[in-house]
Amino acid sequence: MSERSLVTSIEEGLATIPLLDIHTHLDASHLAARGLHDIALYHMVISDLVTAGCPSRGRMSEEPDEAEATGRLIEAIPYFKHIQNTSIAWGVRVILRDLYGWVDPITLDNWRTLDAIIREKASDSEWPRQILKLAGVQRAGTELWRRHDGRYDDILRYALEWAFFTRAQWGVNDIPLFELENAWNQPGPGAPLPVTMGAGRPKLARTLKTIDDVHAAIAYYVSKIPYGQVLSTAQHISTDIRFREVSAADMATALTHRDNPSEADRDIYSSYINEVFLTELEKHGDDIVYQFSFGAEPLPYETGSKLRQDSIFDVAAIIARHPGLRFQVFLSSEHANQSMCTLARELPNLSLAGYWWHNFFPGAMRKVMSERLDMVATNKQIGFFSDAYCVDWTYAKALIVRKQLAEVLSQKVSQGQYTIDEALTIARAILNESPQSLLGFRP
Repeated sequence: MSERSLVTSIEEGLATIPLLDIHTHLDASHLAARGLHDIALYHMVISDLVTAGCPSRGRMSEEPDEAEATGRLIEAIPYFKHIQNTSIAWGVRVILRDLYGWVDPITLDNWRTLDAIIREKASDSEWPRQILKLAGVQRAGTELWRRHDGRYDDILRYALEWAFFTRAQWGVNDIPLFELENAWNQPGPGAPLPVTMGAGRPKLARTLKTIDDVHAAIAYYVSKIPYGQVLSTAQHISTDIRFREVSAADMATALTHRDNPSEADRDIYSSYINEVFLTELEKHGDDIVYQFSFGAEPLPYETGSKLRQDSIFDVAAIIARHPGLRFQVFLSSEHANQSMCTLARELPNLSLAGYWWHNFFPGAMRKVMSERLDMVATNKQIGFFSDAYCVDWTYAKALIVRKQLAEVLSQKVSQGQYTIDEALTIARAILNESPQSLLGFRP
């Protein structure tokens, strides 16, 4: 069998394996693209467009009005020709070709026709299910606040993304405190704060002034987690924060600096809150998984791939201190994958999942896949999540991942490491079985 025939054969075999998409931002009020903007101005496409010179750098609003959607598309379309080389632009073409029968370049003269086609499809409540079926995706996980009235509970599973105690913000050193007190002021789990919030923030009735306040707010937060309804809590661990065990006295002193906190104060706030939080969450270790993203840090509009080597062992120490809690990492730093694999080999309560954000590019994915298959047991790794905001992007990312996995598996078959049957058995384990055993993710 030729090399390409082998790749094709394995890719065809992968297409028969049902995928479980464990992490997305799909919204039950609009699972499929509402218009061209949801496809062509997905935040990863916007980053491509920025490299080409497009002036607008921020993400689209969650609920853009017609003026925003139209204005941003008209602004961006002249730059599309410069990004046709990128893998994310490939994803756009895959979506438009396979789901909407559109193969022409997008231009200022024709985009409204394409937009109308997408909007007409979006009016069909069965369209999202059809897309997931075409993608070979059985179920998808999303944020709990995006559940709304539960109309797609047959498709969706849920994770809690509410407050991020270990995520840095650009130039905001008291952010761990504000994340906690913002949740403390809410009646229950809500939408998370944006990663690019900046200095602007709402006024809150209750603020954290003392150690007792901090403990009361954490106890409140943990009590409001709907165990049984969510499979995991999704967090971010920032490499800019130096994590260590912090005494109550050190935390009390740092709280007195709240009006003008330093980065050292931020690190104390985050380390202390996180340790108390994990200690409480560990009591529910059979009911919930602590998922965390790692290796992407805020820039003024988005994030960049960034990871200090010391952070890897900061995280190892955190995980080792809480053996009763299951941890799962979404890694955005390709160079650190080998290090995370070594941690997964030595820490029984750590598993690895997918190819997050700055790793979601074919070259990086193939390297990550190959290293993990060589180093980590199949029941400690999950081979796919899309991080999509509409099922159209779930479709494109599922296709792209299958193609990369076919390349990696065919190479291992060629060198005699696996047979074809073994390769497909391994693929089934990481794409369908591990999400169930590691997360309780029911198909």
